[in-house]
Amino acid sequence: MRKLFALLSASVLFVLAAAPASASEQSGHNDDRGGYLALGDSVPFGFDPRADASDADNFIGYPEIVAKRLNIGHANASCPGEATGGFLSLAGTDNVCFPYRFYLHNPLHVDYSSAQVDYATAYLRSHPETRLVTLTLGANDVFVYQHGCHPQPDCRLDLAGLLPVLAVMQANLNTILTTIRDTGYSGLIVAVTYYALDYGSISGVTGTMALNGPMEAAAAAHGVLIASGFDAWAPTAAGGSSCTAGLLIYHPTLDGPCDVHPTPLGRDLLAAKVISTIAGSCPAHNAKRCLGGGGNND
Repeated sequence: MRKLFALLSASVLFVLAAAPASASEQSGHNDDRGGYLALGDSVPFGFDPRADASDADNFIGYPEIVAKRLNIGHANASCPGEATGGFLSLAGTDNVCFPYRFYLHNPLHVDYSSAQVDYATAYLRSHPETRLVTLTLGANDVFVYQHGCHPQPDCRLDLAGLLPVLAVMQANLNTILTTIRDTGYSGLIVAVTYYALDYGSISGVTGTMALNGPMEAAAAAHGVLIASGFDAWAPTAAGGSSCTAGLLIYHPTLDGPCDVHPTPLGRDLLAAKVISTIAGSCPAHNAKRCLGGGGNND
């Protein structure tokens, strides 16, 4: 994701948000009680470039933290490298999800051989107790454009050049959200948007906003809640680098000192934003009660 943000940028939190996940929350196991379906790309998957990909339990994404803190069964169907086209069809536009699954034989948190949308629709139909769906998706659409753009001398690696990509992304997200609702699912859907790599860069912040635009527009059209990843990290980044603030995994490459995936702190802030977004939508202002559970938020 670093090149994506570089491309686009041209060069009061709850106590929960500040607290790191406890030892009991450090588990990637999915819980087949149902209740919560997590969808999307490497961010909800919990991807870490330093971890052994042969065991999905090595990756802990924000859905695992949300599920633990709300005491709700969950299935995390996200896939590293998933793009909106690949989410809808195995023949659709894909970044690295397809080779991750089928060529490298790396396991996901749940097993399925179909497109992610097919797993999602089957899950929702067979788990009528589901009351929460989260979705983070779209960044890999831009990666695919970027990879294909390099050989083309007239290809524009700027925001104007990306406008058609963002339009396709929005159309696909509309289709995804429509398909989820067409299963008869009437519970909460929370779209979790992307964070900025550098909150001190005006162009970087603008680029992140552009990246999040298609999801925000699709969410508005379908009555979907937005848990802003940008807002979740902003206070901790304090107007500076997310890497320096400890929100991004330290993994030096030619692109910089940090990878673009969240550290446990960054992940927990995203989970906290999901929970506070749910609570804010509910008259009781309590995410557990809003989802049909009891007790206070942790």
